[in-house]
Amino acid sequence: MSTDTVKKTHAREHGDVLTAISDGMVGLLKEFYGRGPTRTKTYYEDDLVVCLLRGGFSRVEQTLLEGGRSSSVIQQRMDFQEVMRERFAAVVADATGRQVIGFMSGNQQEPDIMCEVFILAPTDLVDDHEIPGNGPGAVSV
Repeated sequence: MSTDTVKKTHAREHGDVLTAISDGMVGLLKEFYGRGPTRTKTYYEDDLVVCLLRGGFSRVEQTLLEGGRSSSVIQQRMDFQEVMRERFAAVVADATGRQVIGFMSGNQQEPDIMCEVFILAPTDLVDDHEIPGNGPGAVSV
């Protein structure tokens, strides 16, 4: 197999992983939040996955924002993301075939962006004995 063929195969597989993560995150948000983001972009490098999601404020959130209650909207989103932690991690673990050992989430309003960050095992950031479950595909966030 030529070097170019290997690169194209790797790129296609990497692209499939990115698409699976983006589609999975959007699907979960639509299912559990009532509507999904209007745009998404996922990055995957080494032991890090970052998923950026744009749009998707619900009608209630829009009303709260217009009424000056932005902190309530951000807190509600943070609470929701914490409840969804295992489901989000499962999407990433399924797509990458790697265990998710860390999850962090953030939101901002202008422009409306959600950021989901996942740390995957193995990683040189965490010693093996610190990784809960330490089995393939285990979701231990």
